[in-house]
Amino acid sequence: MLQANALLALAAAVLWGGGDFAGGMGAKHSGSSVPGALRVVMTSHASSLLVLTIIGLLRGDALPHGAALGWSILSGAMGCLSVTMFYIALSRGAMGASAAVSGLLAAAIPSTVAIAHDGRPGWMTLVGFVIAGSAIWLIAAGENPEATPASAGTMWLAVASGAGFGIYFVALKYAAAAGLVWPMATARLTSVLLGSTMVLGMALTAKDRGMRKIWLPKKAILWGLATAFGDTTGNLLFMAATRAGRLDVASVLASLYPASTILLAAWTLHERPTRRQGIGMAIAAVAVIMITL
Repeated sequence: MLQANALLALAAAVLWGGGDFAGGMGAKHSGSSVPGALRVVMTSHASSLLVLTIIGLLRGDALPHGAALGWSILSGAMGCLSVTMFYIALSRGAMGASAAVSGLLAAAIPSTVAIAHDGRPGWMTLVGFVIAGSAIWLIAAGENPEATPASAGTMWLAVASGAGFGIYFVALKYAAAAGLVWPMATARLTSVLLGSTMVLGMALTAKDRGMRKIWLPKKAILWGLATAFGDTTGNLLFMAATRAGRLDVASVLASLYPASTILLAAWTLHERPTRRQGIGMAIAAVAVIMITL
């Protein structure tokens, strides 16, 4: 039987993948530019902040304070900065390599923290982690004949975004000590303030008038709202997973989210997964079994 934290982490992966698919569609309708993609992200984060605030007020939960508040703020800042660097890396081409490097680091850093804090898991789980890492690489770095070779600067951006996502996962785990709703709302508030400042700065310094736009087309806004649902619900499930069990199990399983993005694209856009990605998904299934036995 799957452990509770494994089930929650896998559910988070499904929703994160759906959120990424919606975010990609929103970025496409906003002009396929980094500023446009960030406006979609800010639309998503602002709408989720509103919903989380309403839920928090209705539930009457206590606001985070002390260390939990600091972790919540850190998670919001790292999430915003990481997604910014990730989008810039993707915009430079070599998308597969950038996504694979970022995804592996996002899983490896929380796993290292968990092993240092909670001790080494069983050998079966450790082998499962290695197999899951291979699956993440195969799924994310799918064949793309149009991809350009990755420059050193692009790969450093991918490394920085992956490290940022890894820190984001760790921060969410410790922020969850104060609950789920208000820590997530605090993270979203931090992200909205920081991200909006970056979007405004890009708009003011852009030489191209098309890059100076602040508002999004209607379709991009709708996709941004869909992104908010997938991303925020996935975050809450991930936080619940870290409360229910080990951080390394939750982070590795949740990092398999590219699989659901690819499957959604195959279902809705008729984009068939490559052979390499199909093998990666099969390997991911083996990894899930080994990690949760």
